[in-house]
Amino acid sequence: MKMEEKTGDVPLPSHQPVVGILFNCKRKINGEIPDAEAEYDSMDTVYAIRDALASFGIQSVLLECDETLPERLTAAHIDIAFNIAEGRSGRGREAETPALLNLLGIPFTGSDETTLCVALDKALCKRLLSTYRIRTPKSRVFLKEGDIRTRGLRFPLIVKPNAEGSSKGIPDACVASDRAELHALAERSLKLYGGPVLAEEYIAGREFTVGLLGNGETLRVFPPMEIVFRKNTDRDYRIYSFGVKQDYQSFVDYECPARLTREQEEEMTKTARRVYEAIGCQDFARVDFRLSDEGRLYFIEINPLPGLAPGYSDYPMLAEFSGVPYKELVYSVLNAGLSRCGWRR
Repeated sequence: MKMEEKTGDVPLPSHQPVVGILFNCKRKINGEIPDAEAEYDSMDTVYAIRDALASFGIQSVLLECDETLPERLTAAHIDIAFNIAEGRSGRGREAETPALLNLLGIPFTGSDETTLCVALDKALCKRLLSTYRIRTPKSRVFLKEGDIRTRGLRFPLIVKPNAEGSSKGIPDACVASDRAELHALAERSLKLYGGPVLAEEYIAGREFTVGLLGNGETLRVFPPMEIVFRKNTDRDYRIYSFGVKQDYQSFVDYECPARLTREQEEEMTKTARRVYEAIGCQDFARVDFRLSDEGRLYFIEINPLPGLAPGYSDYPMLAEFSGVPYKELVYSVLNAGLSRCGWRR
């Protein structure tokens, strides 16, 4: 990419692109499922991204991802899409927007449709990463109520939808200590969310998240951020649940850099990089871990579309702890996509 000027440490292209910000918007729908739109973004987040780009002189167009998107994308004449869209339905929903962008020949930030599909299906992602000898809790997927079996698993088990994000489907009480509780939690999830349920062994210990930014030789791995629980969320368990995230100031503190030995931090950041590269992530992502009481590191999941809500989402929070303010982070994600796509004047 040809560069002519810099703002701080962030390079600006000589000709600024027109950026389409693609998103799914929360509608505050009241219904049986309180976290139905947990993965969607508020307009405050969309405006924050727009304003961050504008601070670098970049023009953007806001494009909500609904059934009219193909026509509006064609008419918008954007140079690149800044994609934070979660999709409408199904375990492949996060692939909807990048697949459409590829069909139309429009470059975009973030991972492609294949990576997003693999990452969203937690069980599939864990099976793939096991071939890289990345440790993850033992788990099993239940497709229907009569399919709930526990052979080979040890209680307690955490129960959650297999293909949801943003802690959707993870209530404060989501850990089963016996078969009766497992059946109750799994049946509730199957009824409310419709898709397969993942039950995995609960890892007692500390919770961490690691952010990554960039590609290839320029990939930056931020120091791990610990989610430090002030109290248990359910009996003796500590879960970073949907409820905790809504009221995080009452339940958790965030520490970055985390209190880790050099060896522990190195293992965590190296594993995050291996996961990122193994499933083909691009531009940015966030990887979640548990460090057991015995000191063993477990991969929990990866989010190639991490939230970008300023002052709330973990990804911008850990970036800011590492000296990257919000506006610079947003532009750096865009710049990573531009560089990868070979943006030229």
